Amino acid sequence: MLRVAVLVSGGGTNLQAMIDRLEDGTIKNAKIELVISNKKDAYALTRAKKYGINAICISPRDYNSKDDFGEALLTCLQAYAIDLIVLAGYLVILPKRIIEAYHNQIINIHPSLIPSFCGDGFYGLKVHEEALARGVKVTGATVHFVDEGTDTGPILLQKAVEVLDGDTPEILQKRVMEEAEWILLPKAIDWIANGKVTCFGKAIDEQRSKG
Repeated sequence: MLRVAVLVSGGGTNLQAMIDRLEDGTIKNAKIELVISNKKDAYALTRAKKYGINAICISPRDYNSKDDFGEALLTCLQAYAIDLIVLAGYLVILPKRIIEAYHNQIINIHPSLIPSFCGDGFYGLKVHEEALARGVKVTGATVHFVDEGTDTGPILLQKAVEVLDGDTPEILQKRVMEEAEWILLPKAIDWIANGKVTCFGKAIDEQRSKG
């Protein structure tokens, strides 16, 4: 059983999608053991508690240094014997210590088709604002493994979403979540939990069974 920790800063809609797919059996051989937020009032923590999931706030603001924060985060993850970390709208840069300790065991969902509209400063509505400003006709979402760069890790899954006339950043954000993010993230977890994919450096090895 893959023990999953979900790190999130906001409402946790991707967390809810994961919970729903675990409950209906779409995700097999996995369990969300822990939800961590950097914000005490994040609704994601309320979602987690509703389903009996351990919910903890670990904020960089509560520590004297990045190293102290990293140590607290790592200690918590190890205490729950976490196998996979899922970044689902987590607006904190992971300490290097975490990335090293969980090499190829961290995935992130990004609301664009990487390499478009990604990297430093591209998060939340900013991604969709830039997509509309550039006039692209197709956007989407990407699940990728996390390395020490920003959105630079090996890509695991992508799904395209059409940009429509009259879209605002808010409307586009909602469509990308509904048509891509909430589908891709549960699929990625299921693949990892069931040995259908492994990550070696910059390469993804898919080991899908027929059908």
